[in-house]
Amino acid sequence: MAELPELHTLDESTFDRVLCVAAHPDDLEYGTAAAVDKWVKDGKTVTYLLVTRGEAGIDTMPPEQAGPVREQEERDGAEEVGVSVVEFLDEFRDGVVEHGLALRRAIAREIRVRRPDLVVTTTFAPYFPGGFVNQADHRAVGLATLDARADAGNRWIFPGLVDEGLEPWSARQLLILGDPEPTHAIDVSGHFEEAVASLSAHDRYLEALGPDYPSPRELLQQILGGPASALGVEHALVGRLIG
Repeated sequence: MAELPELHTLDESTFDRVLCVAAHPDDLEYGTAAAVDKWVKDGKTVTYLLVTRGEAGIDTMPPEQAGPVREQEERDGAEEVGVSVVEFLDEFRDGVVEHGLALRRAIAREIRVRRPDLVVTTTFAPYFPGGFVNQADHRAVGLATLDARADAGNRWIFPGLVDEGLEPWSARQLLILGDPEPTHAIDVSGHFEEAVASLSAHDRYLEALGPDYPSPRELLQQILGGPASALGVEHALVGRLIG
């Protein structure tokens, strides 16, 4: 793994409610679930918002079949780390999500509903650390979440939300995971097995990726083990924190 910049330890005493926003089922299982398991066991409230059901993600299965399969796999994976509230948006299609007002409004609405102290999402950078291209839906959702955090706190943006009875809410912090310029680290040692179980719940999706695709254990060891070795802990998750 490339050398990490100097990282601060995330102060987990600053939040009690967390909203995790992602584009597809399984996005939150590539490392985020380890932190979620830690937070839930510490008594924090964590909810998930998925912009799509990942219906275009299985080449051998048409979207009308894949969507329900992947939705259930996400619910099963969330349950492995103690999350019972998993919401899906209906107005966006897997693979063609666009950053714009509709997406910002939908995410801002969920922020006002859940009233989190911390919002977690994935990077909107063009490339992941290591040079892998970041998929288009991830970029759109990450950037829209950045914008929606501000939108949710302003009553004059999307005033129809106030008409619904959803008063403005300003989340104190935003954590962007998978960012090429991380600022903070979370020690998730002791939560690795739960993270493996959470990703393993996506068995139909992972099976469709073929026999050469790394196992959940191998993938998560790469994601959580690389930063950990640099930080001197067993497993760690890193991200960019915006206050």
